[in-house]
Amino acid sequence: MNEDVEKKALEYHSGEKPGKIEVMPTKPLESVDDLSLAYTPGVAAPVKEISGEKWKAYRYTNKGNLVAVVSNGSAVLGVGNVGAEASKPVMEGKAMLFKAFADIDAFDIELSDEEPDKFIATVQSLSPTFGGINLEDIKAPECFYIEEKLRRLLDIPVLHDDQHGTAVVISAALMNACKIKEKKLERIKAVISGAGAAGLSTARMLSQIGVPKENIIMVDSKGVINKLRKDLNSVKQEFATDIPAATLAEAMINADVFIGVSKGNVLKEHDLEVMADNPIIFALANPVPEISYGRAVHTRPDAIIATGRTDLPNQINNAIVFPYLFRGALDTLATTINSAMLQAAANAVARIAQEPVPECIEKRYGCRLTFGKDYLLPKMGDIRLLAEVSSAVAQAAMESGVARRRIVSFIEYRDTLLARVEKSSLFCHGSLRHHSKIRNHSGEESRLHKI
Repeated sequence: MNEDVEKKALEYHSGEKPGKIEVMPTKPLESVDDLSLAYTPGVAAPVKEISGEKWKAYRYTNKGNLVAVVSNGSAVLGVGNVGAEASKPVMEGKAMLFKAFADIDAFDIELSDEEPDKFIATVQSLSPTFGGINLEDIKAPECFYIEEKLRRLLDIPVLHDDQHGTAVVISAALMNACKIKEKKLERIKAVISGAGAAGLSTARMLSQIGVPKENIIMVDSKGVINKLRKDLNSVKQEFATDIPAATLAEAMINADVFIGVSKGNVLKEHDLEVMADNPIIFALANPVPEISYGRAVHTRPDAIIATGRTDLPNQINNAIVFPYLFRGALDTLATTINSAMLQAAANAVARIAQEPVPECIEKRYGCRLTFGKDYLLPKMGDIRLLAEVSSAVAQAAMESGVARRRIVSFIEYRDTLLARVEKSSLFCHGSLRHHSKIRNHSGEESRLHKI
């Protein structure tokens, strides 16, 4: 980060009210009558209702629209293990995006526990407050254990976004890149640099969308994860390869795809030169990619190149996924976010990018946006993501049997979603409504619905 950006960021976070979020009431509190309803004695009425039937917390409180963004700061993007307090700006930012993009209220919760079972116990104790849990910036391999155990313990959606949100957005980008380059998923050779939460979950999702597991080579800080190594934990063993390669440079020979979720500058020009024709290069380390965008373009002008940076073409960022995953899950009272919902989200994100972009979105970003090598994914804040991804996730939740509330009309549901963010300056409306046509899994336009 350059000094100018760093200075502006510090001023942004400290100005007027420190931080990025605040709590606002949703009911009037302008009279003695209002006070008697909001607090004593009126508040006893919903308390008694909920004590009789716990599910009524969704009717009388904000539980159904409230997500906890929970971290211990052990793996903060780009800066590592910085601890609970230092992770708070990131978690506040996540809460801010939940609200701005999907009208989901979120509390950031920073825990000082790095011991997994203590962390789990704390989150479990807090869970009655929330409709969903977003785990964030927790180091591997502990993050896998924490998420898996919390999913078993809780009956609300639990998602480690660094794993699954990242995997969804990478998968959507890869499906579109392969479409543009006329590559078949079942034939590509993919190299993933980074075997932490994002890398391993991405590998799993690539195998779900059609990339054969034997065609995926994972590389960690010690080299290729192959079956000859004796230092692999049980998670890494899942993707140990038989391919005779020991280093990243060797793995890159004839690779169709490189996906970097590791650290900056680990790729050299020679590594790109030995890739297959028309390669796909996702250098997603932040703030410094595995290879700079300029060097990659110069070395392989035939490539599709993406990074995690906002200031370059083809930003791959999980912010175009996680708000809408939770929106669809919350609106169906889903007990979990399962693989069917993740796949539905990936398909919806990929499809949106292939469709004509509304003029107001192009105006916001100051450029023409046409599906192709420099526009793989919708931009953050594209209102179509709220309408289409949330609906696809909700539909998948119902079809896979994890929804406790059904959506009757997706047309009305879509309009309700768009109305939720009408006042947000991040979105444009009106002309966008006819662009958001929610489709069912067969590709046909659905009859759309009301909760």
